[in-house]
Amino acid sequence: MDLKIKISIGFKQHTCVAVPKAMPLFKKRNLNKLAARTGKSWNQSFTLIYFIMLSVIISCNGQNKRNMPQDSLDGHSDTSNVKANGTSANESQRVDQNYSSAILAPPRISEFVRRIFQDKNGNLWFGTNGDGVIRYDGDALAYFSIAEGFGGVAVRGIVEDRKGNIWFGTEQGLTKYDGASFTNYTEKDGLINNDVWSLTIDRNGIIWIGTLQGVSRFNNEEFTPFAIPEAKPDPTRGVTSAKIVHSIMEDREGKIWFGTNGGAYIYDGKSLTNISEKEGLCNNNVNCIMEDKDGNIWFATTHNGLCRFDGKSMVNMSEEHGLQGTEVWHMYQDGKGNIWFPVKRFGVYRYDGKSFTNFRKKDGLTSDAIQSIFEDKQGRLWLGGYLGLTRYDGKSFYNVSTMGPWDK
Repeated sequence: MDLKIKISIGFKQHTCVAVPKAMPLFKKRNLNKLAARTGKSWNQSFTLIYFIMLSVIISCNGQNKRNMPQDSLDGHSDTSNVKANGTSANESQRVDQNYSSAILAPPRISEFVRRIFQDKNGNLWFGTNGDGVIRYDGDALAYFSIAEGFGGVAVRGIVEDRKGNIWFGTEQGLTKYDGASFTNYTEKDGLINNDVWSLTIDRNGIIWIGTLQGVSRFNNEEFTPFAIPEAKPDPTRGVTSAKIVHSIMEDREGKIWFGTNGGAYIYDGKSLTNISEKEGLCNNNVNCIMEDKDGNIWFATTHNGLCRFDGKSMVNMSEEHGLQGTEVWHMYQDGKGNIWFPVKRFGVYRYDGKSFTNFRKKDGLTSDAIQSIFEDKQGRLWLGGYLGLTRYDGKSFYNVSTMGPWDK
């Protein structure tokens, strides 16, 4: 009965005008509640509603287009092309097709996928920029946000410890998931700042948390601050400070690397060493640091592309190979040794050790604004960013909605 009531909300008798008003039924939280009540999975609940909506659209086919909403699909009212005697037959058919397609298209898993991770049990975790975290267990999606006990809505880091606990860095602190429940840690517990931007666990099990106001170390009992020299804030970024740490990485020797607005800092267990533009770094505003399989250290920067350090010399890979764009957000090396990295407005590059290949929206990406890349245990490559999630099978890109395709 509850389901029937929700479906009927906003519908006018014998018209399709209110179909968009029923779209909140597709919201993830509503689907989770429906799944809980019916005993169905999230995807099964979505499929049920999807086909109910399909039947409504089909039943309305051929009705007078005057019942269509006045606003266009992009949210802006536009009547400039409507003739005095109404819309032409061809125009009317095109509008109807576009309108129906927009309604029937399965929704993205989230508007912005910021982080991707796979745990030891094979679950895929997708950190979003407003919907909390999403888990895909191979069968269904589960959404966790503040209402479910999760710490925040924007996820900037995901790691797993030796015991199988999953740790998340969000805009509201540090969250641990033990497989059954969430535990949230904030400034009240000793965290230096709640606005977390980077996260890693070292070989000793110490969790390093980079925040807007510096670094904390956590040994599962207490937080201790770790001092990083202040740097000049980057006014070109939406969020910045003198102490923000964008990236934390442990190399094969156990050294901890920090990406800041003052270049990179390396901690060898005793002291800090700085690498900046003075030492040949392509730009001091470091977004990400990665060590490749050969031991080279790669730096993704905000204002001067990508550079590689072999321990002796620094090479600006962007300038040397004529790569487009200057703002590199992330880096990832797949199982074959290819290095992948997204560049603002220019999609994603793949480096095979000899040459670079660029992939854009025209090649199948959801958009040219990709921010995270991850290869799962099955060798599938996942790319997340603005407009959701994309999967790459080595030949083709597939845009992944709430209904998949998860493995095609």
